[in-house]
Amino acid sequence: MFFGTAEFAVPSLEAIAADCVLVVSQPDRPSGRGLDLRPSPVKSRSLELGLPVVTPEKARAPEFIETVCGLAPDFLLVAAYGQILSTDLLSCGKHGGINLHGSILPLYRGAAPIQRCLLNGDSETGVTLMQMERGMDTGPMIAVERLAINPKETYGELQGRLARLAAKMTTEWKSQLASGDYPSQEQDHTKATHAAKMTKEDATLNWSHSAQAEFNRFRGSTPSPGASLPSIFGPIKLSKVRLNERSGPTGEVLALNPFIVAFGKGSLELIEIQPSGRKRMAGREFANGARLTVGSNIAYN
Repeated sequence: MFFGTAEFAVPSLEAIAADCVLVVSQPDRPSGRGLDLRPSPVKSRSLELGLPVVTPEKARAPEFIETVCGLAPDFLLVAAYGQILSTDLLSCGKHGGINLHGSILPLYRGAAPIQRCLLNGDSETGVTLMQMERGMDTGPMIAVERLAINPKETYGELQGRLARLAAKMTTEWKSQLASGDYPSQEQDHTKATHAAKMTKEDATLNWSHSAQAEFNRFRGSTPSPGASLPSIFGPIKLSKVRLNERSGPTGEVLALNPFIVAFGKGSLELIEIQPSGRKRMAGREFANGARLTVGSNIAYN
């Protein structure tokens, strides 16, 4: 049985589809400008694959747990589902619940491991296949696969690579998971760190910080929840950004084509942006339209 919601989970769903008795995903949520109800990526892919899929509002509801236990699955495979599963639910699987977590545990337990490792400027991450228990991402590890992080990689790009790695692990381990014949190693809980869900504040760049730190913030926030830069023109959403070595007073425009602005240390080239209330455009187009000159200061703190 497969529990998943986000895009990260889709390749693993595909890897186990032939052996899956039921897919469980989050309910359809409002999305887009019209706030129409839309299915999760996992639900959409499940329907394309012809798999039975359910979307309980609460996975801990007794009637849902009864349904799961009635199917007697060998194990519950969980990837980016979005709800905490109760021990009663986990016990429905003959070999319990198995989670695909997007970090090298015990680092980055929690909701946003991929985004947080980019925000912190890490050079390595990975996927941990782990036995689930009552605590959040605290269970014994079955396998760990490591992955080097490209220093320019965004959350969307890294998530795609980790999702494919998780699918590879699913393919390699599913037979052993079904039989219960797999290793188990306790985590070193003294080294645990927490990866809280990203907020709007986490995704807002700070002019006084170094360009490297704020480039990492952009990477960890792109495409979701979306990075923004406070300015005298209002918040500017950032789509494409590049590090630059030029320096100058914080917030100062150092060049117009390309459009480069200074941070506390170093600078960023704003390649593609979306000013408040306007469409997405090239940074140099915005600079020209706003009649900026080299030496203008656009910082707003």
